[in-house]
Amino acid sequence: MPHPAPEPSVTDAIDLSIAAEDPLAPDLDLIFRRHAAEMHADTPPESIHMLPRAALASAQIDFFVLRRQGRAVAIGALKRWGGHQGEVKSMHVLAEHRGQGLSRLMLRHLIAHARDAGLSDLWLETGSQTGFAAARGLYLRAGFAECPPFGDYRPDPNSVYMTRRLQDVA
Repeated sequence: MPHPAPEPSVTDAIDLSIAAEDPLAPDLDLIFRRHAAEMHADTPPESIHMLPRAALASAQIDFFVLRRQGRAVAIGALKRWGGHQGEVKSMHVLAEHRGQGLSRLMLRHLIAHARDAGLSDLWLETGSQTGFAAARGLYLRAGFAECPPFGDYRPDPNSVYMTRRLQDVA
C-alpha cells in the first residue's frame, strides 16, 4: 500500500525569523513588486483586493516579514477590524522559496498573533483562479472554510471568501 507523501517541511529553520516590520522598508521592494505582478497577472483590476503598500503601514495592521538568513522571503499582514475580528492580508512568498512550508509558517504565525491579540474570528479573500489553488488549499488545511463575502466585499467570480473561528470571547 503506498504511503502518503510527507507534508512539506520548513527547511533550514534555524536561519528563519518572523518579526513585525515596517512595510515601507526599502529591502521589501522586490517582494512587493512580485506580489503586485502576480495579482495583476490573471486577475482583472476590479477584482484585485490587495492593499497598497502604504496602506499596510497603519495602526490597524500588523505587518510581518519572514526572513531567511536576513533576506526577506515572505510577508503577511493581519488587519484588525475592531472588536474581536480580523482579516489576513497580503500573504506572499517569493517564488524561488515556495514549496518549503514558508506560507504555512507565516499563516501559523498570523493565526497565533491574532489569537494572542484576543481575536475570535479571522477572515480572508483570495483568488478563485487556478493560480490561487495552492493558497486556497493552505487556508483549508489551516481550518478556514468558504463563506459569503464579508465586510466591504461583494460577490465576485474572481474571489473566494473564507473564515475561521479562533476562540470564544467572553
